[in-house]
Amino acid sequence: MKEYFELFSSFARMGAVLFGGGYAMLPMLTREIIEKRGWATEEEILDYFAIAQCTPGVIAVNTATFIGNKRKGVLGAAIATLSLLLVPTILILTIAAILKNFWSSPVVIHAFNGIRVAVSALIVMSVIKLFKSNIKSWQGIVLAAMGFITVAFLKWTPIVATLLAAFCGYLMGRVKAK
Repeated sequence: MKEYFELFSSFARMGAVLFGGGYAMLPMLTREIIEKRGWATEEEILDYFAIAQCTPGVIAVNTATFIGNKRKGVLGAAIATLSLLLVPTILILTIAAILKNFWSSPVVIHAFNGIRVAVSALIVMSVIKLFKSNIKSWQGIVLAAMGFITVAFLKWTPIVATLLAAFCGYLMGRVKAK
C-alpha cells in the first residue's frame, strides 16, 4: 500500500506544477523518479519519453502510465496516471472560474507571458541535459541531427522521425557488431 501512495504523491506533486506539457515534466521526472526514488534509470526515462511521443495521448500522461506500470502493474499505471491528472484538473477548473472575469487584464496577460518564458527555459535545459547524457558518439550526433532536421525543417511527424532513428540505430548496431 505504501508504494501505491508513493506513486500517487509523486505524480500528484508533478501534476500540480506541470506547466508546459510533457517536455517541461522532464526535469521533475529526473529529480523525482531517478534521483529521489530510484524507480527508473535515465535511459529508461528516455525510452518512456520516446514511446510516449509515438503513442496517442499526452506525453506526460503516457510517461506516467509507463512508470506506474513498471512499478506496480496495471493498478500502478492507473494510480500514476490519475494522480498526475487530478491536481491539474482541479487547479485548471478553479483558475478558469477565477480568470474568466480577468482574462483580458494586462496583469494576467503578462503573467502568462512569463510562464511561457519559464517553460521554454525548462525545455531548453532538458534538451541540453539529454544531449549531454545520451549523445556519446558521432553516430549519435548524426541521428540527433537527422531527427531535428526531419521534424524542424522537413515537417515530418515525430513518429516517423523516431521510427527512422530507431531503424538507423538498429542498422548502425548491426554494422558495429560485424
